Amino acid sequence: MRTRWIVVAVVVAAAAGAVVAFWPGDAAAVDPEIAVSRSACGTGWTDPKPGPQTFRLHNTGSVTAEVDLIDPATGVIYGEVEGLGAATTRPLQVNLGNGSYAFRCLPEDAGAIVGPAVRITGGAERTGPGVAPVTHDDLLGPLKAYQQHVSTGLGELVANTDALKNTVHGGDRAASQAAWLTAHLAYERLGAAYDAFGDSDGALNGTADGLPGGPADPGFTGFHRLEQGLWHGDDLGALAAVADQLDTDARALQTSFADSQVDGNDLGLRAHEIMENTLQFELTGRTDYGSGTNLATARANLDGTRAVLDVLRPLLTPRYPDLSKVDSWLDRTQKALDAAHRPDGTWIRPAELSLQQRQKLNADVSELTELLAPIAAIAEPRRVS
Repeated sequence: MRTRWIVVAVVVAAAAGAVVAFWPGDAAAVDPEIAVSRSACGTGWTDPKPGPQTFRLHNTGSVTAEVDLIDPATGVIYGEVEGLGAATTRPLQVNLGNGSYAFRCLPEDAGAIVGPAVRITGGAERTGPGVAPVTHDDLLGPLKAYQQHVSTGLGELVANTDALKNTVHGGDRAASQAAWLTAHLAYERLGAAYDAFGDSDGALNGTADGLPGGPADPGFTGFHRLEQGLWHGDDLGALAAVADQLDTDARALQTSFADSQVDGNDLGLRAHEIMENTLQFELTGRTDYGSGTNLATARANLDGTRAVLDVLRPLLTPRYPDLSKVDSWLDRTQKALDAAHRPDGTWIRPAELSLQQRQKLNADVSELTELLAPIAAIAEPRRVS
Protein backbone atom coordinates (compact mmCIF):
# COMPACT_ATOMS: atom_id res chain seq x y z
CA MET A 1 0.00 0.00 0.00
CA ARG A 2 1.45 3.35 -1.02
CA THR A 3 0.75 6.79 0.42
CA ARG A 4 1.45 9.91 -1.59
CA TRP A 5 0.20 12.48 0.87
CA ILE A 6 3.48 12.73 2.78
CA VAL A 7 5.25 14.35 -0.16
CA VAL A 8 2.24 16.45 -1.07
CA ALA A 9 2.04 17.74 2.47
CA VAL A 10 5.59 19.02 2.32
CA VAL A 11 4.71 20.99 -0.80
CA VAL A 12 1.54 22.36 0.72
CA ALA A 13 3.34 23.37 3.88
CA ALA A 14 5.83 25.33 1.81
CA ALA A 15 3.01 26.97 -0.09
CA ALA A 16 0.87 27.79 2.90
CA GLY A 17 3.38 28.71 5.55
CA ALA A 18 3.01 25.31 7.23
CA VAL A 19 -0.77 25.62 7.29
CA VAL A 20 -0.91 21.98 6.26
CA ALA A 21 1.77 19.65 7.53
CA PHE A 22 2.04 16.22 9.06
CA TRP A 23 3.02 15.78 12.68
CA PRO A 24 3.33 12.06 13.41
CA GLY A 25 3.41 12.42 17.19
CA ASP A 26 0.92 15.26 17.61
CA ALA A 27 -2.52 13.74 17.09
CA ALA A 28 -5.70 14.72 18.88
CA ALA A 29 -6.80 12.82 22.00
CA VAL A 30 -9.72 11.23 20.17
CA ASP A 31 -9.13 10.65 16.47
CA PRO A 32 -12.31 10.94 14.38
CA GLU A 33 -13.04 7.95 12.16
CA ILE A 34 -13.95 8.98 8.64
CA ALA A 35 -16.04 6.54 6.62
CA VAL A 36 -15.06 5.76 3.04
CA SER A 37 -17.13 3.70 0.60
CA ARG A 38 -18.82 3.74 -2.82
CA SER A 39 -21.97 5.25 -1.37
CA ALA A 40 -20.70 7.63 1.30
CA CYS A 41 -17.62 9.67 2.00
CA GLY A 42 -16.33 11.81 4.80
CA THR A 43 -18.96 11.13 7.42
CA GLY A 44 -17.77 11.14 11.01
CA TRP A 45 -16.11 14.56 11.12
CA THR A 46 -18.36 16.12 13.73
CA ASP A 47 -15.97 18.36 15.63
CA PRO A 48 -13.97 20.49 13.17
CA LYS A 49 -11.11 22.33 14.82
CA PRO A 50 -7.85 23.94 13.73
CA GLY A 51 -4.37 22.67 14.35
CA PRO A 52 -2.66 19.26 14.36
CA GLN A 53 -4.98 16.27 14.30
CA THR A 54 -5.30 12.74 12.97
CA PHE A 55 -8.16 11.29 10.95
CA ARG A 56 -8.65 7.54 10.86
CA LEU A 57 -9.82 6.79 7.33
CA HIS A 58 -11.87 3.60 7.43
CA ASN A 59 -12.84 1.96 4.15
CA THR A 60 -16.18 0.32 4.83
CA GLY A 61 -16.62 -0.63 1.17
CA SER A 62 -15.52 -3.64 -0.85
CA VAL A 63 -13.02 -1.94 -3.20
CA THR A 64 -9.81 0.01 -2.76
CA ALA A 65 -10.16 3.80 -2.73
CA GLU A 66 -8.10 6.95 -2.81
CA VAL A 67 -9.03 9.64 -0.31
CA ASP A 68 -8.26 13.37 -0.59
CA LEU A 69 -8.83 16.16 1.90
CA ILE A 70 -9.78 19.12 -0.30
CA ASP A 71 -11.18 22.59 -0.39
CA PRO A 72 -14.63 21.75 -1.79
CA ALA A 73 -14.86 25.04 -3.67
CA THR A 74 -11.59 24.69 -5.57
CA GLY A 75 -10.58 21.04 -5.37
CA VAL A 76 -7.18 22.01 -3.94
CA ILE A 77 -5.69 19.04 -2.06
CA TYR A 78 -4.48 19.37 1.53
CA GLY A 79 -3.87 15.71 2.30
CA GLU A 80 -3.99 12.48 0.38
CA VAL A 81 -3.92 8.72 0.97
CA GLU A 82 -3.74 6.29 -1.93
CA GLY A 83 -4.58 2.61 -1.94
CA LEU A 84 -6.92 2.42 1.06
CA GLY A 85 -7.97 -1.22 0.90
CA ALA A 86 -11.38 -2.61 1.74
CA ALA A 87 -11.99 -3.00 5.49
CA THR A 88 -8.76 -1.12 6.16
CA THR A 89 -8.10 1.88 8.40
CA ARG A 90 -5.24 4.29 7.75
CA PRO A 91 -4.23 7.50 9.55
CA LEU A 92 -4.11 10.89 7.88
CA GLN A 93 -2.27 13.42 10.04
CA VAL A 94 -2.74 17.08 9.21
CA ASN A 95 -2.37 20.57 10.64
CA LEU A 96 -5.35 22.58 9.47
CA GLY A 97 -5.78 26.32 9.17
CA ASN A 98 -8.97 28.31 8.77
CA GLY A 99 -11.11 27.46 5.77
CA SER A 100 -13.51 24.95 4.28
CA TYR A 101 -12.62 21.28 3.93
CA ALA A 102 -14.24 18.09 2.72
CA PHE A 103 -13.15 14.55 2.03
CA ARG A 104 -13.26 13.33 -1.55
CA CYS A 105 -13.38 9.55 -2.01
CA LEU A 106 -12.42 7.91 -5.30
CA PRO A 107 -13.27 4.19 -5.16
CA GLU A 108 -11.98 1.94 -7.90
CA ASP A 109 -14.39 1.64 -10.83
CA ALA A 110 -16.70 4.29 -9.41
CA GLY A 111 -17.11 8.03 -9.60
CA ALA A 112 -15.81 10.47 -7.02
CA ILE A 113 -17.90 11.27 -3.97
CA VAL A 114 -17.37 14.49 -2.05
CA GLY A 115 -18.45 14.36 1.57
CA PRO A 116 -20.00 17.08 3.70
CA ALA A 117 -18.07 20.31 3.95
CA VAL A 118 -16.92 21.64 7.29
CA ARG A 119 -15.57 25.06 8.11
CA ILE A 120 -12.68 25.66 10.50
CA THR A 121 -12.26 28.96 12.33
CA GLY A 122 -10.19 30.22 15.21
CA GLY A 123 -6.85 28.92 13.92
CA ALA A 124 -4.05 30.13 11.69
CA GLU A 125 -5.02 31.71 8.43
CA ARG A 126 -4.49 29.64 5.31
CA THR A 127 -2.00 32.02 3.72
CA GLY A 128 -1.29 30.17 0.51
CA PRO A 129 -2.68 27.58 -1.89
CA GLY A 130 -2.55 23.86 -1.40
CA VAL A 131 -1.86 21.61 -4.34
CA ALA A 132 -4.36 21.87 -7.14
CA PRO A 133 -4.65 18.40 -8.66
CA VAL A 134 -3.11 17.77 -12.07
CA THR A 135 -5.37 15.66 -14.26
CA HIS A 136 -4.54 13.48 -17.23
CA ASP A 137 -6.06 16.15 -19.48
CA ASP A 138 -3.78 18.79 -17.94
CA LEU A 139 -0.78 16.68 -18.93
CA LEU A 140 -1.73 16.21 -22.57
CA GLY A 141 0.04 19.40 -23.70
CA PRO A 142 3.24 18.84 -21.69
CA LEU A 143 3.41 15.19 -22.77
CA LYS A 144 3.04 16.13 -26.41
CA ALA A 145 5.72 18.80 -26.09
CA TYR A 146 8.10 16.45 -24.32
CA GLN A 147 7.48 13.69 -26.85
CA GLN A 148 8.41 16.13 -29.60
CA HIS A 149 11.49 17.28 -27.70
CA VAL A 150 12.77 13.72 -27.31
CA SER A 151 11.93 12.86 -30.92
CA THR A 152 13.95 15.84 -32.12
CA GLY A 153 16.80 14.86 -29.79
CA LEU A 154 16.78 11.29 -31.11
CA GLY A 155 17.15 12.65 -34.62
CA GLU A 156 20.24 14.54 -33.46
CA LEU A 157 21.52 11.45 -31.68
CA VAL A 158 21.25 9.29 -34.80
CA ALA A 159 23.04 11.90 -36.88
CA ASN A 160 25.83 11.94 -34.30
CA THR A 161 26.18 8.15 -33.95
CA ASP A 162 26.32 7.91 -37.73
CA ALA A 163 29.13 10.48 -37.79
CA LEU A 164 30.89 8.64 -34.96
CA LYS A 165 30.65 5.34 -36.81
CA ASN A 166 32.17 6.86 -39.93
CA THR A 167 34.96 8.52 -37.96
CA VAL A 168 35.91 5.25 -36.26
CA HIS A 169 35.94 3.51 -39.64
CA GLY A 170 38.20 6.30 -40.87
CA GLY A 171 40.86 5.33 -38.32
CA ASP A 172 41.40 8.71 -36.63
CA ARG A 173 41.44 8.16 -32.86
CA ALA A 174 41.43 11.82 -31.78
CA ALA A 175 38.55 12.63 -34.14
CA SER A 176 36.71 9.52 -32.95
CA GLN A 177 37.09 10.60 -29.32
CA ALA A 178 35.66 14.04 -30.15
CA ALA A 179 32.78 12.48 -32.10
CA TRP A 180 32.12 10.08 -29.22
CA LEU A 181 31.70 12.94 -26.75
CA THR A 182 29.37 14.84 -29.08
CA ALA A 183 27.16 11.79 -29.56
CA HIS A 184 27.21 10.77 -25.92
CA LEU A 185 26.17 14.21 -24.69
CA ALA A 186 23.34 14.24 -27.24
CA TYR A 187 22.06 11.05 -25.64
CA GLU A 188 22.49 12.30 -22.08
CA ARG A 189 20.44 15.44 -22.85
CA LEU A 190 17.45 13.17 -23.51
CA GLY A 191 17.08 12.47 -19.79
CA ALA A 192 17.35 8.69 -19.92
CA ALA A 193 17.29 8.33 -16.13
CA TYR A 194 16.43 5.04 -14.46
CA ASP A 195 16.08 3.13 -17.72
CA ALA A 196 13.51 5.53 -19.13
CA PHE A 197 14.18 3.95 -22.53
CA GLY A 198 14.00 0.40 -21.22
CA ASP A 199 16.31 -2.17 -22.79
CA SER A 200 17.51 0.41 -25.31
CA ASP A 201 19.17 2.38 -22.54
CA GLY A 202 21.13 -0.66 -21.42
CA ALA A 203 22.31 -1.34 -24.96
CA LEU A 204 23.25 2.28 -25.63
CA ASN A 205 24.55 3.48 -22.29
CA GLY A 206 24.95 0.49 -20.00
CA THR A 207 28.04 -0.17 -17.93
CA ALA A 208 29.97 -3.36 -17.26
CA ASP A 209 28.61 -3.59 -13.70
CA GLY A 210 27.14 -7.01 -13.05
CA LEU A 211 28.42 -8.59 -16.28
CA PRO A 212 30.27 -11.89 -15.71
CA GLY A 213 33.21 -10.82 -17.84
CA GLY A 214 33.29 -7.22 -16.68
CA PRO A 215 34.49 -4.77 -19.34
CA ALA A 216 35.58 -7.72 -21.52
CA ASP A 217 32.09 -9.27 -21.48
CA PRO A 218 30.46 -9.60 -24.93
CA GLY A 219 27.31 -8.08 -23.42
CA PHE A 220 29.12 -4.82 -22.74
CA THR A 221 28.05 -2.58 -25.63
CA GLY A 222 27.23 1.02 -26.41
CA PHE A 223 28.83 4.30 -25.52
CA HIS A 224 30.87 3.10 -22.56
CA ARG A 225 32.24 0.06 -24.38
CA LEU A 226 33.37 2.35 -27.17
CA GLU A 227 34.73 4.85 -24.66
CA GLN A 228 36.85 2.16 -23.05
CA GLY A 229 38.32 1.14 -26.38
CA LEU A 230 38.96 4.64 -27.68
CA TRP A 231 40.76 5.79 -24.54
CA HIS A 232 42.65 2.56 -23.81
CA GLY A 233 44.26 2.00 -27.17
CA ASP A 234 42.03 -0.72 -28.64
CA ASP A 235 42.48 -1.28 -32.34
CA LEU A 236 40.14 1.02 -34.25
CA GLY A 237 39.41 -1.68 -36.79
CA ALA A 238 38.06 -3.88 -34.00
CA LEU A 239 36.09 -0.97 -32.53
CA ALA A 240 34.33 -0.37 -35.84
CA ALA A 241 31.89 -3.18 -35.03
CA VAL A 242 31.14 -1.58 -31.64
CA ALA A 243 30.45 1.78 -33.32
CA ASP A 244 28.24 0.07 -35.93
CA GLN A 245 26.19 -1.60 -33.19
CA LEU A 246 25.86 1.66 -31.30
CA ASP A 247 24.49 3.37 -34.40
CA THR A 248 22.10 0.48 -35.03
CA ASP A 249 20.83 0.59 -31.45
CA ALA A 250 20.33 4.37 -31.63
CA ARG A 251 18.24 3.97 -34.77
CA ALA A 252 16.22 1.20 -33.13
CA LEU A 253 15.45 3.51 -30.21
CA GLN A 254 14.38 6.25 -32.59
CA THR A 255 11.99 3.86 -34.32
CA SER A 256 10.52 2.38 -31.14
CA PHE A 257 10.09 5.75 -29.47
CA ALA A 258 8.06 7.03 -32.43
CA ASP A 259 5.49 4.32 -31.69
CA SER A 260 5.40 4.86 -27.93
CA GLN A 261 4.11 7.46 -25.51
CA VAL A 262 5.71 9.04 -22.47
CA ASP A 263 3.82 7.91 -19.37
CA GLY A 264 2.16 10.83 -17.58
CA ASN A 265 3.06 9.23 -14.26
CA ASP A 266 6.75 9.35 -15.19
CA LEU A 267 7.10 12.89 -16.50
CA GLY A 268 7.05 14.55 -13.09
CA LEU A 269 9.56 12.02 -11.78
CA ARG A 270 12.00 12.57 -14.61
CA ALA A 271 13.57 15.87 -13.52
CA HIS A 272 14.43 14.61 -10.05
CA GLU A 273 15.63 11.22 -11.28
CA ILE A 274 17.99 12.77 -13.82
CA MET A 275 19.76 14.78 -11.15
CA GLU A 276 19.70 11.89 -8.70
CA ASN A 277 21.50 9.82 -11.34
CA THR A 278 23.96 12.67 -11.74
CA LEU A 279 24.78 12.60 -8.04
CA GLN A 280 25.16 8.84 -7.95
CA PHE A 281 27.09 8.18 -11.13
CA GLU A 282 28.59 11.32 -12.64
CA LEU A 283 29.88 13.32 -9.68
CA THR A 284 31.46 10.14 -8.33
CA GLY A 285 33.09 9.23 -11.65
CA ARG A 286 31.58 5.73 -11.48
CA THR A 287 30.78 5.67 -15.19
CA ASP A 288 34.18 6.87 -16.40
CA TYR A 289 35.70 4.34 -18.81
CA GLY A 290 38.60 6.55 -19.80
CA SER A 291 37.31 9.80 -21.29
CA GLY A 292 37.16 11.72 -18.01
CA THR A 293 34.00 13.50 -19.17
CA ASN A 294 31.64 12.79 -16.27
CA LEU A 295 31.18 16.50 -15.57
CA ALA A 296 30.32 17.07 -19.23
CA THR A 297 27.69 14.38 -18.81
CA ALA A 298 26.44 16.10 -15.66
CA ARG A 299 26.13 19.33 -17.65
CA ALA A 300 24.12 17.49 -20.32
CA ASN A 301 21.92 16.01 -17.59
CA LEU A 302 21.20 19.53 -16.42
CA ASP A 303 19.93 20.36 -19.92
CA GLY A 304 17.72 17.27 -19.74
CA THR A 305 16.29 18.48 -16.44
CA ARG A 306 15.57 21.92 -17.88
CA ALA A 307 13.72 20.30 -20.77
CA VAL A 308 11.36 18.49 -18.39
CA LEU A 309 10.77 21.64 -16.35
CA ASP A 310 10.11 23.70 -19.47
CA VAL A 311 7.17 21.53 -20.54
CA LEU A 312 5.81 21.27 -16.98
CA ARG A 313 6.24 24.95 -16.14
CA PRO A 314 2.63 25.99 -16.94
CA LEU A 315 1.42 23.39 -14.44
CA LEU A 316 4.11 24.03 -11.82
CA THR A 317 3.99 27.84 -11.73
CA PRO A 318 0.67 28.07 -9.83
CA ARG A 319 1.36 24.95 -7.77
CA TYR A 320 4.97 25.06 -6.61
CA PRO A 321 6.07 28.26 -4.84
CA ASP A 322 9.71 27.10 -4.77
CA LEU A 323 9.91 26.93 -8.57
CA SER A 324 11.92 30.17 -8.63
CA LYS A 325 14.39 28.53 -6.23
CA VAL A 326 14.68 25.59 -8.59
CA ASP A 327 15.55 27.98 -11.40
CA SER A 328 18.15 29.74 -9.24
CA TRP A 329 19.82 26.47 -8.28
CA LEU A 330 19.75 25.29 -11.88
CA ASP A 331 21.68 28.41 -12.85
CA ARG A 332 24.05 28.02 -9.92
CA THR A 333 24.74 24.37 -10.73
CA GLN A 334 25.24 25.18 -14.39
CA LYS A 335 27.82 27.79 -13.50
CA ALA A 336 29.69 25.31 -11.29
CA LEU A 337 29.71 22.67 -14.03
CA ASP A 338 30.71 25.11 -16.74
CA ALA A 339 33.73 26.03 -14.62
CA ALA A 340 34.97 22.45 -15.10
CA HIS A 341 35.16 22.94 -18.88
CA ARG A 342 38.69 23.96 -19.80
CA PRO A 343 39.41 26.51 -22.55
CA ASP A 344 40.98 23.77 -24.70
CA GLY A 345 37.66 21.89 -24.73
CA THR A 346 38.61 19.16 -22.24
CA TRP A 347 36.83 18.61 -18.95
CA ILE A 348 38.18 18.35 -15.42
CA ARG A 349 37.66 14.87 -14.01
CA PRO A 350 35.73 14.68 -10.70
CA ALA A 351 38.88 13.33 -9.01
CA GLU A 352 40.82 16.39 -10.19
CA LEU A 353 38.54 18.84 -8.44
CA SER A 354 39.90 20.57 -5.38
CA LEU A 355 38.21 19.73 -2.09
CA GLN A 356 36.48 23.11 -2.13
CA GLN A 357 35.28 22.64 -5.72
CA ARG A 358 34.03 19.14 -5.00
CA GLN A 359 32.16 20.22 -1.88
CA LYS A 360 30.52 23.13 -3.68
CA LEU A 361 29.49 21.07 -6.68
CA ASN A 362 28.12 18.24 -4.53
CA ALA A 363 26.22 20.75 -2.40
CA ASP A 364 24.77 22.52 -5.44
CA VAL A 365 23.57 19.32 -7.11
CA SER A 366 22.24 17.94 -3.81
CA GLU A 367 20.22 21.08 -3.11
CA LEU A 368 18.87 21.12 -6.64
CA THR A 369 17.91 17.45 -6.40
CA GLU A 370 16.07 18.09 -3.14
CA LEU A 371 14.15 21.01 -4.61
CA LEU A 372 13.15 18.90 -7.61
CA ALA A 373 11.79 16.05 -5.46
CA PRO A 374 8.28 17.51 -4.76
CA ILE A 375 7.59 17.92 -8.49
CA ALA A 376 6.86 14.21 -8.79
CA ALA A 377 3.95 14.50 -6.35
CA ILE A 378 2.71 17.81 -7.74
CA ALA A 379 2.67 16.67 -11.38
CA GLU A 380 1.35 13.15 -10.81
CA PRO A 381 -1.98 12.85 -12.61
CA ARG A 382 -4.94 12.36 -10.27
CA ARG A 383 -8.56 11.46 -10.57
CA VAL A 384 -10.99 14.15 -9.60
CA SER A 385 -14.21 12.54 -10.78
